Formats: sequence, C-alpha cells, structure tokens
Amino acid sequence: MSQVVGNTALAYARIWHHVDARNRTLGKLAERIALVLMGKHKPIYDPSLDCGDYVVVTNASQLRVTGNKAEQLVYRKHSMYPGGLKETPYKDMMGRGKERGGGRVEGRSREVLKHAVAGMLPKNRLREKRLERLKVFPAEQMGRVGVNVMKRWEDGTLPPDYDPSRERMTTGKMLKRNWRTGEGMEKKEGE
Repeated sequence: MSQVVGNTALAYARIWHHVDARNRTLGKLAERIALVLMGKHKPIYDPSLDCGDYVVVTNASQLRVTGNKAEQLVYRKHSMYPGGLKETPYKDMMGRGKERGGGRVEGRSREVLKHAVAGMLPKNRLREKRLERLKVFPAEQMGRVGVNVMKRWEDGTLPPDYDPSRERMTTGKMLKRNWRTGEGMEKKEGE
C-alpha cells in the first residue's frame, strides 16, 4: 500500500487578504469575508476543519447600506438583568450620530462589520477562531498587519500582477513581499 505525500503545508497555508471597504455594501462584503474566513474558496475545504485565511479590512467607517437600513437598522444587546436592553441605531454605531465627549464623533464601525460577518458564519465551535482572523480598521492605516497581506480585493478581483506560482511559503507562513513591486521575492532560476 503506497501513500502519496502532497504539499499539505502549501494547501493549508493561511494567506492574508486585504479589502478596501470604501463604498462597499455591508451585507455583500460580509458574505464574501465569511466565505474566505471559512476557507470555502479553497479546493481542500472541509466543514470540520479550520482552513480559512486571514482578512484585513480598511476604511470600515465608509461602509454603506442600501435602502432605508441606515435609519431602520438597530443593534441590540442585553445585560440579562430586567430592563437591561440596550438599543443602538446604525447611525450611532457608524459615528454619524451623537457627539461623544470633547466634541468628537466616535464610531464603532468595527463592531458593525464583525457583527454582520459573525451572523454569516456557522454557529459552531470554530466561529470564534474564524472571527479572530478578521482584522478591521476604520481608516486607511493598518499598522504592522499590512506587511503580511498577499492578496488585495478591488471589487472582488485580484491584483493584475498577482501570480500564485511565484509565491514561496515556508512551514505554512508566507514570506513578506510587496505585491506591487515584487520586492522581497527571490527570482526563480531561468527568469
């Protein structure tokens, strides 16, 4: 009996995806993010395994909703004590509502997107692990996380110079490289 040893480290490697949420619809974006967090875009997907990728979202404060949801959508949480229901409208969550202390307007756009994605993930033990791989930033800056990004979504497409055959992996971790210039990548022999 023989066994074929494949590139399992390559198959199960977690890739970092970047999404610019500027003027993207909340529900459609959350649906796409949930599929990537679960790993359904990979040919090795199995519901009992956690084979999804990381997703980094920037400009989450500029998400939009369709129809009258901006006025009608309400986020509820309960402290489990009598009279402990807290209701927060969508406008307040996105920071377009009441002023907080010091004259500044604070938004919780991270919570809005994470709540939408959490609603689209299966309700099982892997849910929290998958949500930990979602990194949401309300502005353009993403800090140290940006060096790990390998794929960028622009309206759901990959970068024009993206070539998966040129990516090199070591023990399941991607090497750092600039996706536009290709800096940080070693050239293959014959190129």
